Amino acid sequence: MPTTTPTIGSAPVVLTRRTVWVIFGALLTSMFMSSLYQSVLGTAMPTIVGELDGVEHQGWVMTIYILAVAIVMPIYGKAGDMWGRRWPFLVAIALFTLASVGGALATSFPMLVLWRGVQGLGGGGLMILSQAIIADVVSAKERGKFMGPMGAVFGVSSVLGPVLGGWFTESLSWRLAFWLVVPLGVATFVVAWFALRLPSHASNRRMDVAGTVLMVLATTGLVLATSWESWSGERGYDWTDPRLAGLVVLTLLAAVAFVLVERRAQEPLLPLHLFKNPTFRIATVVGVVIGAGMFAALSFLPTFLQMATETSITASGLLMLPMMAGVMLTSIGSGLLIARTGRYKVYPVVGMAVVTLGLVALTRLTGDIPMLVFGVMIFVLGAGLGLVMQTVVLAVQNAVDPHEIGTATSANNFFREIGAAVGIALFSTIFTTRLSDRLGEVFAGAPEGAPTGTSGLTPAVVHALPEEVRVQVVDAFAGSLAPAFWYVVPVVALGFVLTLFLREVRLSETAGLVARGEAVAADDAPSGTLPGGDEPADDVVGVTEDGR
Repeated sequence: MPTTTPTIGSAPVVLTRRTVWVIFGALLTSMFMSSLYQSVLGTAMPTIVGELDGVEHQGWVMTIYILAVAIVMPIYGKAGDMWGRRWPFLVAIALFTLASVGGALATSFPMLVLWRGVQGLGGGGLMILSQAIIADVVSAKERGKFMGPMGAVFGVSSVLGPVLGGWFTESLSWRLAFWLVVPLGVATFVVAWFALRLPSHASNRRMDVAGTVLMVLATTGLVLATSWESWSGERGYDWTDPRLAGLVVLTLLAAVAFVLVERRAQEPLLPLHLFKNPTFRIATVVGVVIGAGMFAALSFLPTFLQMATETSITASGLLMLPMMAGVMLTSIGSGLLIARTGRYKVYPVVGMAVVTLGLVALTRLTGDIPMLVFGVMIFVLGAGLGLVMQTVVLAVQNAVDPHEIGTATSANNFFREIGAAVGIALFSTIFTTRLSDRLGEVFAGAPEGAPTGTSGLTPAVVHALPEEVRVQVVDAFAGSLAPAFWYVVPVVALGFVLTLFLREVRLSETAGLVARGEAVAADDAPSGTLPGGDEPADDVVGVTEDGR
């Protein structure tokens, strides 16, 4: 096809092959940075919370980050659809980098939690805008080739994070896990400034302020309620406690008010008509299941390896490498196959089945489990995740109007992060409650000078205990974590059932920017970026699924 002469607007973007790949490189860097710091503190957490005296509240280090990510995702998605994605992306990088400096300088546990929250405000933008931008410059049919590596980067960083966090903590200082991102963040900002030449456009449309405020209130209330024990200091859910009852009531009121506001808003933060789209609806619920089931479980595996198997901090991260291999293998492989065949439904179906089996296997964890067996377990888990994560996002982007790619992508990711925040909070409550009870019994008869509970209990402290007490502590960790996985298995199995009902829509052959008239494709653009070829097939309902 001959080169298309730009005729749209004053200076439309021309999507050459070089432009697409430079943009893709910037997106990979940003996604690596944000997803790395969703997991980097996993192996370092026992030492960090021990030093900062926050063992009983350690779930908050992860929960606050994921909560912040979830809250800003719809905001970034909507802002990108309304005004363009370039400036929101740059703001996200700046926030993330600044917060990393604050986390490195934290001198107390509350300060660390605060900066992790700010870090999440930037990380949410990096994660969601990376996925939306790739949909802008590459067609759905070819997107598997690009989203496969993005899924692999997510998987690699999820495992590399614990490795780096462990190495810094054991060899140098856990604070370097935060300092590491500063030069990376600066470099990413510079690359994005020059490479991310995406169209920005003025708009007289107003952001949905009322919906945003209500979304923040409802989301925060939900997470606070599910993590009641970790922040209130109470043991168990006493529904006669007016604080808990009031929190639940306010959360429900905020959620109901949010739905009512979104029905009448001129530019709703979360357009309710998206839920009329069966592909969006099912993929979103699957995202919730993945978040609640997987991230909750994976957040505590490094701690298990350190405490229950006496594995060093660095080694506990390295032992997660088989999972990285599984994610890379299936995410890249499935992406290439999707681009070749145009079919994607089989991958989330098989993936959720594999993930369910992998979690069942993890219920058999013991303190003396052979590391080869453990490696096989998490390889299977990673292989299943690689088949699901990016595929459901691709399905959502392909099934909605090109003008709502950012909003739909952010909504899908928002619900996944909500699932992760709630899942981690509940899983942490189950695990720490069991652990506190078991350790209370262990230390009740311990010699003078031994710990009296979970506060200040680091791997080094555990390994220095008298042999008899140490064995009991190890048994307490193993006996508290492994059975907790049974709470996750039914949730993930539900996700598998839902994928069976996912409808397959023929993949579009037009990039988002081209479809919206904001760009034209050059003759050397990646295959599938050029417009054309969107005729519906018998099994295609396309954007008409949303009922509009």
